[in-house]
Amino acid sequence: MKTKNRIFLLLMVMVLSIGLLEGCGKKEENQTSYQKVKILNNKESLCLAPVHIAIINGYFDEEFAAINQEYEIVTSNIDTITEQITSGEINAGYGLTGTLMQPISNGLAISFVTGLHRGCTKFYSKNGSGINSLEDLKGKTIGVASLSDSAPIQLKRKLYSLGFKVNGKDADIQFVTYAMTDLPTALDNGAVDAIGIHDPVAYNAEKNYDFIKILDIGEDEVFSQEYCCQAYVSQELIANNPEGAAAYARAIQKAAAFVQACPEEAAKLQVENGYMPSESNEDIARYGEILASLNYEPSISLGRETFVASFKDLQNTGDLDKKLDLDEFTKKVYPTLDGVPESVVYDPVSKEFSEK
Repeated sequence: MKTKNRIFLLLMVMVLSIGLLEGCGKKEENQTSYQKVKILNNKESLCLAPVHIAIINGYFDEEFAAINQEYEIVTSNIDTITEQITSGEINAGYGLTGTLMQPISNGLAISFVTGLHRGCTKFYSKNGSGINSLEDLKGKTIGVASLSDSAPIQLKRKLYSLGFKVNGKDADIQFVTYAMTDLPTALDNGAVDAIGIHDPVAYNAEKNYDFIKILDIGEDEVFSQEYCCQAYVSQELIANNPEGAAAYARAIQKAAAFVQACPEEAAKLQVENGYMPSESNEDIARYGEILASLNYEPSISLGRETFVASFKDLQNTGDLDKKLDLDEFTKKVYPTLDGVPESVVYDPVSKEFSEK
């Protein structure tokens, strides 16, 4: 009988030991299991300076190391966000607010996490054409890079506020598409009456052609208070790895703050690390001048206000379904992430960041 009891006790100990080991293994597995943050990057895109700087200066490294996670940089095309998010190729990125409004309303499951910069879109007419203001655009043709680009979206919002009919067969304006770099030539040759382009193409066009600037969103009373570009993550990432989503947001905020404080240095770093092409110091100076002309101070609240204002205006213009609920979309598309500050400021003297 004693022998049987000893055998029974030994068996019980073995069973309990195996259970404890399995339990510990599952616990450890759960602790290290997370959805990796896959960050979209694109070379030769000056406005993506915060992504480049976050890589170069190690802000991604710092933030993800702090939460014991890894991340991945995916170098790809910034114009195929919908496909990349849907396929899972990326789950964090950086894009034009206006360009993303319609895809979001149609079900693209991304959420903005912070505004990044303002003022990169400009509209021009040719000197001597008789188009000297936005009001002169009635009945005219505007060249843009894409009908879904933020340039026509921004222009529709502005012209609607001036009483224009901006959609439909009897619209007061018409849009035609050209490659972004071909738009200045199209305007100069008279193929279009005006163009909407982004920096650095806009900066170069203004220097090299006899154009009149009829709208600069960085100078406009309304648009200068809005973010043309914002950082986003997939809603799936927020659900499965909110810590990773927050780490991405913090890193990109730091990088934007660095660009705001040190635009010339940021441009130099972009060139030196192969993110922007350059053949001379003049190129670096030009990039720095463009970055300095944009406002790279990050903000969550102002980014959210940008989304709300865009949503309302585009419902009025007919570009978004009027049945969509603004409050519901704002909660989903601009949530508050734990651990992400409202804004960040960089001090180039102390080389330290402070939350604002």
